[in-house]
Amino acid sequence: MKISDLTGRRVLVPGGTGAVGEGVVRAYLAAGADVVVPTRSGEREKEFRTLLGDAATAHLHLMTHDYTTFARAEQLAATMVDRLGGIDDVVSPIGGWWAGRQLGEIDESDWTSAFTGLATAHMAVARAVLPRLSGRGAFTVIVGESATYPVPGSGLVSMEQAAVSMMRKVLAAEAGERLRVNAFVLGPVRTRVMPGQPDWISADQIGAVAVALSGSPSESREVLLRTSAEAEQVLA
Repeated sequence: MKISDLTGRRVLVPGGTGAVGEGVVRAYLAAGADVVVPTRSGEREKEFRTLLGDAATAHLHLMTHDYTTFARAEQLAATMVDRLGGIDDVVSPIGGWWAGRQLGEIDESDWTSAFTGLATAHMAVARAVLPRLSGRGAFTVIVGESATYPVPGSGLVSMEQAAVSMMRKVLAAEAGERLRVNAFVLGPVRTRVMPGQPDWISADQIGAVAVALSGSPSESREVLLRTSAEAEQVLA
């Protein structure tokens, strides 16, 4: 498959230092885009740059910046516009896994970390970047397939992912034809930390699909990427 040329594109990837986000960052850098990745600390910046190796070109912009509150996400978006002149694409693989308790057993700490915290981060980023998007690219959230069905013992994850999925649908309806607001719905993912099974979608495939959709005009859409075969169908 021919790689899209996104030279000059300005892409924000909150959550980009995670295992799934890494594949997204690599794909956009390979396409020539300028990629902004917020990190928790200067030490994490160094670790991520080392992890990327030769892929960490001059187009990689690592910023020690939080985005988990409305105010901090607003500061991040403003800083990106100030440094790069604008924002064209956003891909948000913000998330984590939580398991071990039924809903009737959770405590307030579980609720805050696994539901409120992650949902707030997604909403904070969307609220900050959507008014600043140039319209050239797309805003894309990444959710797991658990958004569509209950997972006993991991109900907070299903609830949070379902909330983010609905957030995306509402944002797309409100944006109309002005902006593209997409969702990738993932099955199990093969990453550097989780080799998985051959039929699982890989982090690199997720990045390739994000780049392909950024480079081609389309309407807002929900893209099912539950297996490697589904990713190849989208790329074809």
